[in-house]
Amino acid sequence: MAEKKHEDSGFTVTDRRPFTSEGELRKEAEEVEPSQPPASAARQPAPAEKMPSADGAVPPLDREIPPPPTQAEQDAQAAAYRQSSRDIDSEVERSGRSAKEFDMTFERFLASLYMTAMLQLGLMREQGAQPQIDMIGARQTIDTLSLLAEKTKGNLTPAEENFLQNSLYELRMAYVEVTNALTRPPQAGPATGTGGR
Repeated sequence: MAEKKHEDSGFTVTDRRPFTSEGELRKEAEEVEPSQPPASAARQPAPAEKMPSADGAVPPLDREIPPPPTQAEQDAQAAAYRQSSRDIDSEVERSGRSAKEFDMTFERFLASLYMTAMLQLGLMREQGAQPQIDMIGARQTIDTLSLLAEKTKGNLTPAEENFLQNSLYELRMAYVEVTNALTRPPQAGPATGTGGR
């Protein structure tokens, strides 16, 4: 493990992270693998009664949760994912575009949630399609953005913080407006009689 000795304080800092900042497995981590079942052992799927039901209901947390993938399974999956990504990037580059255009950033992630909420509120739609309103889904998406704002407080750049706060403000306002429009009784229009002049 990478160690740094601080002379003035008398303590040693040991980096025990298994991966480098580039996502590669550290040599030290390869040498010291925790005891785990062999990679060839197939993972057992969770019994059907522990999976979410067809209506999306999640079972109570007191039930047994399936074990996470082994380190070998995670490493193999990560390597396959990186290779697939390189293959896709090569195809994108051959088409004349830059693969960097499609890199995921925090702002793009926030923008995707913003667009999802706008679609759920029926304020945006796919070209040629009718607007579809999903108020529960919209509320959950807005709550997800709110949760992100809470959990990332102090860790965002000013641009990311600004984008997140503006998105939340606009979506909350839109949610209130759509909710009011849906719950307001229809108003009677002006009378269209042929009364006299």
